[in-house]
Amino acid sequence: MGTVFDYLTWRGDLTFTQDPPNAVDALIFSALTYVGYGETAERQPETAASLRACAEEFFALENPESRVRSKRDMELLRCAAATVRFGQCGLCLYRSRFLPEQETQFAAMTFLLDDGSMFLAYRGTDNSLVGWKEDFNMTFQQTIPAQRLAQEYIREAALAHTAPMRVAGHSKGGNLAVFAAARCSPTVRKRILTVYNNDGPGFTKYMIGDPGYNAIVPRIQTYIPQSSVIGMLLEHEEPFLVIRSKNVGLMQHDPYSWEVEGPHFLPVQEVTESSQFLDATIKTWFAGMTNKERNQLVEVLYSLLTTGEVENAVDIFQPKNIRTYVKALSSDADMRHILSTEFQGLLEAAKKARAGMSEGKELPQGQGEE
Repeated sequence: MGTVFDYLTWRGDLTFTQDPPNAVDALIFSALTYVGYGETAERQPETAASLRACAEEFFALENPESRVRSKRDMELLRCAAATVRFGQCGLCLYRSRFLPEQETQFAAMTFLLDDGSMFLAYRGTDNSLVGWKEDFNMTFQQTIPAQRLAQEYIREAALAHTAPMRVAGHSKGGNLAVFAAARCSPTVRKRILTVYNNDGPGFTKYMIGDPGYNAIVPRIQTYIPQSSVIGMLLEHEEPFLVIRSKNVGLMQHDPYSWEVEGPHFLPVQEVTESSQFLDATIKTWFAGMTNKERNQLVEVLYSLLTTGEVENAVDIFQPKNIRTYVKALSSDADMRHILSTEFQGLLEAAKKARAGMSEGKELPQGQGEE
């Protein structure tokens, strides 16, 4: 089966007026957010340039490779911009915030479609350690900075343009899309046609039962690969469609591995047993921890990782950094105790999860204690 690249070849000659937006289009818009565009993309809707023009500006920038998460992001931009379907879309309101001291990584943009609608897309987690830290903060904070920025962004976009809108994102971007749609004003929410959550994590229990969230749930379309880990995290109220990926394990989170047939993702019956086991393990682990304990674990891990020369997540496994971590652990008894205690809890959670799955028991829910 094909991927989004095959879809662009097959469907790229049709405008959105000729063929309305679908879930595969939403994934493409979501993946296009991983590109760090130039100033032209920041314009207001009335002066928006086309995606094709913004792509030309991007590739003319010095060292454009440093402004993407992976080379596939550049390939997608090049391919999408060359099509009729995506190339003529207006790109505007590009906003990007990276504030390490505030543990904030956020970006969003708006695409203007030829059918008269607008597509708001939120960026997922990039390669920065700050971005991953902000994700981990979701486990104990009711809201993280990126979610608050997502809420501000949908308000800005709604004021800037009156068109009906769709909202989407991949990974953390999917969570931000749902959060923004749930927390925007009722007037703006009425304009939302669909929210696409592409393997994005859920929320802590506070969000379940929120009036805005309940109002938007029927319009949320959530997609997760069969070995999903990220998209199974925390709590979801909406149903989800399990789809096939060409990759294995955690690498299935890669949107370029999702299998596409025509205008649809290729569905499968259910997530794999390994995905169910990981989900059960994490939920069991979290259920045994208070918010304070989750916070402490995340802070200790982040403190350990930043003792090395680490800016991006891939740097964590550099031999010189691993040696730094070992040295830091050997000299910090409190850090060793916290990590040992919590990871012992993880092993116990894995045992309970395996036993619970064997007996068909319902998964425990996080307590969210202070």
